[in-house]
Amino acid sequence: MQRLFRVCAGIDVHKRSIYVCLLRAPAEVALAGEVRTFGTTTHELLGLLDWLTQEQCESVAMESTGVYWKPVFNVLEGALQVVLANAQHVKGLPGRKTDVQDCEWLAELHLHGLVKPSFIPTPDIRELRELVRTRTTLTRDRARHVNRIAKVLEDANLKLGSVASDILGVSGRAMLDAIVAGQTDAAELAALAVGRLRSKKTELQQALQGFIKPHHRLLIQTHLKLIDAFDASLAALTTQIEECLRPFAATRKRLDEITGIGPEVATVFIGELGADMTRWPTPAHAASWAGLCPGHHESAGKHTSGRTRHGNRWIKQAFAQAGWAASRAAGTYMQAHFRRLCSRRGAKKAVMAVAHSQFIRCVLLSASGGECYQDLGGDYFDRRNEQHVTQRLVNRLQALGYRVTLQPLEPPA
Repeated sequence: MQRLFRVCAGIDVHKRSIYVCLLRAPAEVALAGEVRTFGTTTHELLGLLDWLTQEQCESVAMESTGVYWKPVFNVLEGALQVVLANAQHVKGLPGRKTDVQDCEWLAELHLHGLVKPSFIPTPDIRELRELVRTRTTLTRDRARHVNRIAKVLEDANLKLGSVASDILGVSGRAMLDAIVAGQTDAAELAALAVGRLRSKKTELQQALQGFIKPHHRLLIQTHLKLIDAFDASLAALTTQIEECLRPFAATRKRLDEITGIGPEVATVFIGELGADMTRWPTPAHAASWAGLCPGHHESAGKHTSGRTRHGNRWIKQAFAQAGWAASRAAGTYMQAHFRRLCSRRGAKKAVMAVAHSQFIRCVLLSASGGECYQDLGGDYFDRRNEQHVTQRLVNRLQALGYRVTLQPLEPPA
């Protein structure tokens, strides 16, 4: 096989140590490798960089092992060409699994161009990605504490969640604070309702009559303090995210116009892929990387599993929510797309198909540089083949025992 580099290296990354195989491949002699071990502190990694530079190493390949590859990448980025490989794509031969053999195998694969590089965003997008992922995680943690408050209320025979849709709304929070302060009178608690909840005072009085014990108050107070801390952290993260998104404000605005794609999903898309789509040969390649397209498994001419691959879970979760939102957007192409597939493939598969369509449009709009989203309309599939749709409906009515005569409507004056 053709050798792409004169000198390259393969790195097997661990938490406390890394194994590096420097491979020299002169055309006239066989391969000659040198293996060294380094620590993972910045001082040790700078020593690794000095050694690779002195040996005139042209490119380095390493596996994406958890988060342990990041310190190595931070030191080598900019000084050398660094290729990050998916561990599943560079597995060694069975029975030959040691740290030294792993780095040698990785170096040999990289020498012949057999290591497929993983997508690594630019530093500004990596910063935005970490902020967005942290905000998503904290939002989920906050929701867990809200659910725990609901469990405590149920344990105290308080059915606030059965009357108020949001137990942490303005009314719900006032009632919870009063409960923590020692208030037990159901009428007094119900009087704290504001807005539309005031019309449900009778129901509230019945729902707020229970058996509140001291440990219930302590638990509610603890969860409320944690929720307040989450709210403060989420506000700070949102401010920083908006600051990082300033260069991509126009792109996010265009993505927000897609049915079901709100500002939050658009932010996740930009944070995971950035705004430069030249990294992907086609939108289908980007969808495959994200895990939003059907899997392909064929053997002996038979297609077996078509389930999606793992892909990027942050993208998949965000676009799954966007798919459900689009399925309820009346009179839109996305809703028509969902209904067309839901009847024969089921709701979940139809939602993933809608999410795939949304993702493809996000990629296209990001690459267009200025085009806006144009919805095809809820009747797109009917207009695409009107004669076929008409004949199908006629056949359906005839099967039910009706005689059908079609008479076109006269155009309005």
